[in-house]
Amino acid sequence: MNANTTMTKYRWTICSLIFFATTINYLDRAVISLLKPYLAAAFHWDKVQEAANYSNIEIAFKIAYAVGMLFAGRLIDKLGTKIGYAIATGLWSIAAVLHSLATGTFGFSIARVFLGVTEAGNFPAAIKATAEWFPKKERALATGIFNSGSNIGAIIAPLTVPLIAEKLGWQWAFILTGAIGFIWLILWFLYYEVPNKQKAINQAEFDYIHSDKEDVENHEKVSWFKLLSFKQTWAFAVGKFLTDPIWWFYLFWLPDFLLKQYGLKGTAVALPTAMVYVISSIGSIGGGYIPMKLINNGWPVFKARKTSMLIYAFCVFPIIFAQLLGSMNMWYAVLVIGLAAAAHQAWSANIFTTVSDMFPKHATASVTGIGGMFGGLGGILLSLLVQKRMFVYYESINQIQTAYYIMFFICAAAYLLGWMIMHLLVPKMKKIEL
Repeated sequence: MNANTTMTKYRWTICSLIFFATTINYLDRAVISLLKPYLAAAFHWDKVQEAANYSNIEIAFKIAYAVGMLFAGRLIDKLGTKIGYAIATGLWSIAAVLHSLATGTFGFSIARVFLGVTEAGNFPAAIKATAEWFPKKERALATGIFNSGSNIGAIIAPLTVPLIAEKLGWQWAFILTGAIGFIWLILWFLYYEVPNKQKAINQAEFDYIHSDKEDVENHEKVSWFKLLSFKQTWAFAVGKFLTDPIWWFYLFWLPDFLLKQYGLKGTAVALPTAMVYVISSIGSIGGGYIPMKLINNGWPVFKARKTSMLIYAFCVFPIIFAQLLGSMNMWYAVLVIGLAAAAHQAWSANIFTTVSDMFPKHATASVTGIGGMFGGLGGILLSLLVQKRMFVYYESINQIQTAYYIMFFICAAAYLLGWMIMHLLVPKMKKIEL
């Protein structure tokens, strides 16, 4: 730790590394949604088989992700951020490449299970690193920035994956995108260390990072049962349960919506899909900026966080008009879906930050993992009860637009319901003493 009087800003280098990892994480999971028509052609699936098989593959990922989230959080709290994040990224990169060996629905389901379990490590590790490197007032902004990596991954995917599939074959789309994770591993080991071991920061930045009064280091192990006894854990878990599935719906089904509603496929789907995630990137960063501004203006942390989240919940509501607007011009639908995706990312930046608002650093990854598991369970439930049954049924009677109309209503309601339940459970987001 150097002794310069001007405060260093190494914490933003750490934020950049987490952003890069999150970009890779979402790039790897988004690839298959863009290869859906190529896989249907390669394996001779008709429309009904395509909807059913894709739903099964998606559900396999979500089940593995939900289970992986629970154990990933615990493992990262035990191993520490540096080693835990590296193991997770290395393994999910291998899993992404292994998709190229699949020869049907079963093979893809196995590959998605491996990917889901290992990708679950990203957010527990990212939230833990953010809690280690940022004071409370900057955490939502830092989370918003690294979380925007999910949008960048989703932007890169439609701009590259269909082109790779058409030029080199669908297998290479998995191989080339999966290999990027190994580049990140080199950078991670070169640049990451916890603040008290990092020589690139000075005392001024170290003191700033640890400026929260209640920010005391503690490494006592906390059981899942203990964490589940707190309303704070359940508030985060319920919020994730209701809203995570909506983001996964955008991620896995947006290319299909553009195909079924407007006839876009192959490289033609790239620009509107990328546009949705460009807009959502703005929401992710802006979503972290607003509560920071309110806190700097003297608002209590809980009030700034909740007010921001309520605003973002209302911003999702216009998505119910997506198809009506799209009947006038496709780009109107793209814009309103982009607004909803941006609101989700703004919401996500803040709901993740509630963990470090309400829990000490040594428990953040475990609580994030518990919430992530509930988010995965919500995604599974949505797929089983809504997408798998409803989408297959409406596809079979050539009315798939009706299924999307119902889904957009579900999207609009999820965040307001999540906000109300969280508010009832933790009105002032009181911090837990462990």
